Amino acid sequence: MAAVGELLRQWRNRRGLSQLALAGAAGVSARHLSFVETGRSQPSQPMLLNLSEHLDVPLRDRNSLLLAAGFAPAYPEHRLDDPSMAAVADATTRILAAYQPFPALAVDRHWELVDANDTVDLLTAGCAPALLRPPCNVLRLCLHPDGLAPRILTLGAWRAHLLARLRHQLRATGDPQLQELLEELRQYPAPAAEPVTAPAPVVPIRLQTAHGELAFLSTTTLFGTPRDVTVEELAIEAFLPADDATAAALGAPRPALTA
Repeated sequence: MAAVGELLRQWRNRRGLSQLALAGAAGVSARHLSFVETGRSQPSQPMLLNLSEHLDVPLRDRNSLLLAAGFAPAYPEHRLDDPSMAAVADATTRILAAYQPFPALAVDRHWELVDANDTVDLLTAGCAPALLRPPCNVLRLCLHPDGLAPRILTLGAWRAHLLARLRHQLRATGDPQLQELLEELRQYPAPAAEPVTAPAPVVPIRLQTAHGELAFLSTTTLFGTPRDVTVEELAIEAFLPADDATAAALGAPRPALTA
């Protein structure tokens, strides 16, 4: 493991901050921060937590900073099936069920499938079984030529959207596993260039299914103020109908008319 000062410097550079800017925002001495980064001074636990907060360091990496400085991790990490996570697991199941009849799934920080509602089977029908076996990576499943890709009618725009999200996540975290995933996805066959049009405010995904052509808009839900590593890294991806035809095909109830 790298020294704590080197890790802090990496996070500061990743956020594009100078030592002076970070010191001012965190209310610490710029001289002391410089000494910490060069290994001439050892940071206290409160200082590390304070700097981590201002650098927006993920909880998992805050624990790594603390360990590098010789302190115990401050944030627990539990599996979703752990008894202490029963409330989170129940909330995740309820949220996924609430999106029915529209597809929704939960993923971890590496885009591996954690849970899904029944309608997701509609999207994954026909995908290679090997791509669906745990750990099922949702981005790989989506863009792999044996996955969803052949049925996505807007593959060019959707592929660009997913890769942009992954690059943004990689810049924010520096996670080497995400870097490997990005390099893998870039190797998959890309569709022919699409005509240049005015940029849309959102990127829909259109695909062929057993219900015909369906169009969805994606949304992401995160748990607010997480204090557990697993909870912070959990995201719920939902696909809502982008047109009336899709809503009707999936049997969505018609909205009540007001007087």
